Amino acid sequence: MNHDEAVRLYGPWRARTPSDVAELLRGYPGRWWIAGGWAIEEFTGVGRRHDDVDPSIPRSDVDLLCDHLKGTMDVWSADSGTFRPLQRGDDELSTTCENLWLRPGGAAPWEYDVILMDTTPSTRTFKRDARISRPLDEILWTRDGIDYLRPEVQLLHKARGLRPKDQADFEACLPKLSDPARSWLADALAVAHPSHPWLGWL
Repeated sequence: MNHDEAVRLYGPWRARTPSDVAELLRGYPGRWWIAGGWAIEEFTGVGRRHDDVDPSIPRSDVDLLCDHLKGTMDVWSADSGTFRPLQRGDDELSTTCENLWLRPGGAAPWEYDVILMDTTPSTRTFKRDARISRPLDEILWTRDGIDYLRPEVQLLHKARGLRPKDQADFEACLPKLSDPARSWLADALAVAHPSHPWLGWL
């Protein structure tokens, strides 16, 4: 489902930025970072339209997030087009659920699309292929006090869709990627998407 169809079915999104996320999560005890298009833009300096902002947390920290947002944001699980409000301690969160949508109330626009990542305290595993993992400290970089997903890791997530904006993000990142980042992305694509067209560019 594309963004426009999701808006038609489930309501609009309010424009938010990484700075808004930092304010929302001020004092939050868990680890979080910015993923998605904003992570690419911060790395490249190339601005583009954003449908939403994507904070990300380890899946194991969902209860921490619900505690932090209580009274501020309603938390909904977004699982393959099925939506329902989520409460702390809710053990019915599907293992296939990859996103939590946040809004202050039913009459308000959605504000944040939280991406759930499979991690241990020290390692993050690619959700689409468990053969690809990396130390958690190596998948993030920091600017102005905000952690962002490294571009080569974000591009691996974008590789499957290969939408026009994904191709544009790849081309914006490519000349700025370090040799180790290029090598890591090429190796990961060779495992997860062995016929991917980006391999020729890398």
